Amino acid sequence: MSELSCTPTLDGLLSYEAAVDQLVGAAKPIVERQTVGLREALGRVIAESLVSSIDVPGWDYSAMDGYAVRASDCAVSGTRLPVSQRLPAGVSPLPLEAGTAARIFTGAPIPSGADAVVMQEVCTESGDGVRIDAAVQAGGNIRRRGEDISAGSGLIDPGTRLLPQHLGLAASVGVAALEVCRRPRVALFASGDELLMPGEALAPGKIYNSNLFTATGLLQALGCDVVELGIVQDSLEATKAALKRGAAQADLVLASGGVSVGEEDHVKPAVEALGSLDMWKIAIRPGKPVAFGHIGGTPFIGSPGNPVSLFVTFLLFVRPFLLRLQGRADWRLQPLRATADFDWPRPDKRREFQRARLEFNAAGEPRLTVHPSRSSGVLSSVTWANGLVVIPEGRKIQCGDEVEFLPFNEMLT
Repeated sequence: MSELSCTPTLDGLLSYEAAVDQLVGAAKPIVERQTVGLREALGRVIAESLVSSIDVPGWDYSAMDGYAVRASDCAVSGTRLPVSQRLPAGVSPLPLEAGTAARIFTGAPIPSGADAVVMQEVCTESGDGVRIDAAVQAGGNIRRRGEDISAGSGLIDPGTRLLPQHLGLAASVGVAALEVCRRPRVALFASGDELLMPGEALAPGKIYNSNLFTATGLLQALGCDVVELGIVQDSLEATKAALKRGAAQADLVLASGGVSVGEEDHVKPAVEALGSLDMWKIAIRPGKPVAFGHIGGTPFIGSPGNPVSLFVTFLLFVRPFLLRLQGRADWRLQPLRATADFDWPRPDKRREFQRARLEFNAAGEPRLTVHPSRSSGVLSSVTWANGLVVIPEGRKIQCGDEVEFLPFNEMLT
């Protein structure tokens, strides 16, 4: 990563890299394990290596429908052989008699004595025999035992998030259940006297609590169990009480709002009163006020209350922390390179992660456009976008420049 690797900072603000490193370094992987069946294992993180106890396939088998033969019996085209047995998949064959052929179907075991399969397209059945209209070479159209997997080979490494193909691989070696890491438990609340839950009547000065649902969805997408603490009033005592409840129940307490320095922002002093505040303010836009600390032994992360800032800082900071809790090694973001279809003439002193959309132009070339609003209150911008464009500190962007792009679909797994 070229531009993401530079680490200039503003006075008193942590660089993006330093903040991520601090968070990931403080994440202690969960050691508790659970055994789950394959049907429940999708999206879980495997806790120990999966090693095969068998060969796959467990025998030599036919790669196609045709006839199993001895190649020495079919040295010339036009050879006629009697058919001695019929072998669909799932049967146990008899040894192949010399000078005969076995009708065989895809997946069926190769009978002992046979060393080739002739595809049915070059064969002509005649009564109880077959004419083979091709010269046959030994080994043709046979899949060998252990060709896919050999007994004793490692299949899935610890810390891997299980995808559908992993479940199929486990099933292919007869494994019905897997040892996985316990899901992280995250206690979540949103601060603000102005917040209402969807479905309540909207009153003057009130807004609906979108952050609770955005954060819950993000947590669930990353395989977490959510302990919902609801809306917390803008008071120091209410904030302290919520933090204590969350710390007693969860592996991480996550709060939105109340982390700035206003008179009604109580999260920072509440964390400091109950434990320690280890990180605050990062040199990025949006989302400068990101708090990290501990309440007793429980980690705490506080994000800004603006909905876009919550979304962006979750992806940049909460995500890698949670992935490390799960023991995953793939927590680093891997940006794509793309061509800017926009100008950015007024750079910020902070690194910017702006909402962007990667699309193909009329010539079929991938191009990036940015949302017209830089406001962190425009939540619709993160549904319009399909990722974030990275704009380094102090850099102007001109249309046609190469830039880094972080796609949402890569950050929500």
